[in-house]
Amino acid sequence: MSDQRVSEIAAALQSVQGDAFVTLRTRLDRGGSLQARRLGNGTVQLYWRYSHAGRKHREPLGPYDASAPPKKLEPTPRGYSIAAALEKCRELAVIHSERADAGGLRGLKVERRQMRKVQQELAAELSQRSLRKLLETYVDHLKAQHRRSHVDAGQIFKRHVFEPWPKLADAPAVELTADQVLDMLRRLIEVGKGRTANKLRSYLRAAFQCALDVRFVASIPMAFKTFSVTMNPVALTRRSPQYDRADKRPLTKSELCTYWQLLTQTPGARAAALRLHLLTGGQRIEQFVRLLSADASQDALQIYDLKGRPGQGARPHRVPLVHLARHALADIGSQGQFAISTTGGVKPISVRTLAGWAHEIVGDTIAAFTLKRIRSGVETLLAARGVTREVRGHLQSHGMSGVQARHYDGHDYMAEKRRALEILTREVCQPATAPQKRTTFLRSARSRSASRRRPLSTEGAPSADVRLNADRSR
Repeated sequence: MSDQRVSEIAAALQSVQGDAFVTLRTRLDRGGSLQARRLGNGTVQLYWRYSHAGRKHREPLGPYDASAPPKKLEPTPRGYSIAAALEKCRELAVIHSERADAGGLRGLKVERRQMRKVQQELAAELSQRSLRKLLETYVDHLKAQHRRSHVDAGQIFKRHVFEPWPKLADAPAVELTADQVLDMLRRLIEVGKGRTANKLRSYLRAAFQCALDVRFVASIPMAFKTFSVTMNPVALTRRSPQYDRADKRPLTKSELCTYWQLLTQTPGARAAALRLHLLTGGQRIEQFVRLLSADASQDALQIYDLKGRPGQGARPHRVPLVHLARHALADIGSQGQFAISTTGGVKPISVRTLAGWAHEIVGDTIAAFTLKRIRSGVETLLAARGVTREVRGHLQSHGMSGVQARHYDGHDYMAEKRRALEILTREVCQPATAPQKRTTFLRSARSRSASRRRPLSTEGAPSADVRLNADRSR
């Protein structure tokens, strides 16, 4: 382009004012013309003006860059030089000419818009079938069933799937492979979180199983059908059993007594809540903290067992109150909907909060103390004192599976649970009494006769002192 032509275009650019289009160069080599217009923000916008089927059209090129090298044919980050703009017009003119029978440049733009729309719709559809969406649907399913595990599952998915594996999370769920699942699990095991790895595997497998069973089980929500799952890739993996070993470190009787003394020496509602937890047999913390004020009376508490088979709802679980437990309940001073709360009963405290209270009170007094060791400590103590496995199961709401327990046994076991809690209170909350002196009449004929009538199993039988008092009363 000659210097004269450059001067003419520069002069034309100076005349660009307002919204009017100014033609900078006409009759380009491949057709069309180069135009410019000054926008409201002062920027000069360049256009290629062309015609098709008797109609005029303008194609935006980009802003004019006065600082660009005059002979540079590629645009700069700030825009186009005149030479670059003319080169762009030439490229568009070639495309327009080649597609003359298919609508020219304008037809190409229409096709591209339609293609982008299809791609966006496909991306939106895939996002609804992604692994992320499947896992979120599973968490919503647990929540709709009032399963406490929905919180744990949601947190594990977020921390150990969505955040470290974003591409896998946004890919279609049906494309997940067993190798990819194992990579997720290995990542956790390598950082010392083997138990979390097994939990992640369990939740992943359950989510895919819902998507697989939705074609056969009517109670599974229709939302799972969207994912078109035909196999469960997680089922092809194996869990690491070494990380599932139970923490068999129950508190000893001495440690339970120490724990009780620490609680009685600490004033306030926090210690009272922990005393109530111990005196009710070490109920599951997740259920205990959600105790409703309306479900607490002078005789018993009613909490709701959320463990068990999904879809069956929470099972009411009644726990009798011994006299010290009634005092602890009164010291809590329940107000509002939830009995144990720091918001006036509006919301229950969290498991972490209750455990934090216990750690503050215990400190370093009990080695390796955790609040969950209360539950196993109580069961171990009661087992040592002859309380049957069945009664312990009813007290702590576990081990009650099977047809007989679910469908035929309608006994509430309240009397048996109360006696077990009285044993707990006597052993942990009161000083041991001196053993009574045995008398020679235990060898009498009456005692020998009673011993012959005694059943073979002594589990849950009265103590020797109780039998002695019964003989005396006769």
